[in-house]
Amino acid sequence: MERILQYVWKYGLYGHSPLCTTEGLPVSVIDPGIENRDAGPDFFNAKIRIADTLWAGSVEIHDRASDWLRHHHDQDKAYDGVILHVVGVEDAEIVRTTGEPIPMLRLSVPPAVQANVDWLLSKELPVSCLPRMQEVDPVHITGWMDALLSERLERKSADLLKLLAHYQGDWNEVCYVSLTRSFGFGINNDAFERLARSLPFRYIQKQRISSSQVEAMLFGQAGMLNETYPCEYYRLLQREYAFLRHKYGLTPLDEFVFKQLRLRPHSFPQVKLAQLAAIWCRHDTLFSKIIEAHTPGEIKALFRLLPSDYWLTHYQFSHVSTSSEKWIGDKARDILLINTVVPLYFAYGQHKKLPEYCGRAIRLLESIQPERNHIITTFQQGGISVKHAGDTQALIQLRREYCEKRKCLYCRIGFRLLKRCGEEGSKK
Repeated sequence: MERILQYVWKYGLYGHSPLCTTEGLPVSVIDPGIENRDAGPDFFNAKIRIADTLWAGSVEIHDRASDWLRHHHDQDKAYDGVILHVVGVEDAEIVRTTGEPIPMLRLSVPPAVQANVDWLLSKELPVSCLPRMQEVDPVHITGWMDALLSERLERKSADLLKLLAHYQGDWNEVCYVSLTRSFGFGINNDAFERLARSLPFRYIQKQRISSSQVEAMLFGQAGMLNETYPCEYYRLLQREYAFLRHKYGLTPLDEFVFKQLRLRPHSFPQVKLAQLAAIWCRHDTLFSKIIEAHTPGEIKALFRLLPSDYWLTHYQFSHVSTSSEKWIGDKARDILLINTVVPLYFAYGQHKKLPEYCGRAIRLLESIQPERNHIITTFQQGGISVKHAGDTQALIQLRREYCEKRKCLYCRIGFRLLKRCGEEGSKK
């Protein structure tokens, strides 16, 4: 209830009914204030007119007035600047630490807003507002998607900058971990990242002249060289890894962390590791090549590679298959650009204070075809059109951070629907 009251207050969804304090004094909201997500009052820098007096300060909102006492705000000087206490239920008188009473406003949630909040939060659909999404003006949806894309890029950038700090400013290591994670292609992302973190990139750089040694390190660290297959190449990798494991003091992962069930052969983790090995054998400093590339075509060419000849007739070590070249395909390269190159550009631009790289990240997304998955299909059913990967990344952010977490009250689409209901309700 308290969260709904905060929402109603923030967006002025209380309709056109006159507001007044519990003592009967008229209240005019000039500015509801800035929402505070940290400790302290709920809204800062609010401007409220009570009767003939203009007040500037903080606003605190509670479900029940007695929550003020239960939270010990009457003993906390941080709340002495509160100029209005907004409550759903008036069940106590509240004061500042000085004993001075604070004006109190009992705020009712309009029935239309409450009904629609209940409807949004109780729906079992993957996207609660999907049946009514077309009621929202496309202009508002477009603006929201731009903000969602920025949120997603900011979050990914923050993750990379933490990684940069961990690796003491080494962008090559950051690129290595990020790209290796992306080679998990969703289902194996976490496992591939664990692999990268267990095998420092500098070790691969030292052995990159030998494709068998790079493959040995990747497959060995992935725990995939512990069998007794009658295959000469497999036994070669075992010998190479035994030597390199001792040389670098490596501790392999357990093979079971890599998922293979229901994957198509071209998506088997063994194939992806072989493709990854080909990249590191070809590129010593891939990060610098990515930064220096000027077009999407130049970037994609960096990943247009074949793994070693062994993988022409294998998808895994256990048996031979029909000959098939295991190129890193166009769709796979698009995913690598979306999940690795774009965040790298954005993080690099933020870190170096070079906004042109942030702009390059967005333009790169706009040059890539929309992603296809169940999340995008769901929103398309709601009438949202997608033109490029920037749109699909925004929708993934919306689904993950708002729909799945039922944060409808913080979503601009949810807000527009609730505001519309509030306005319609106030006219009745």
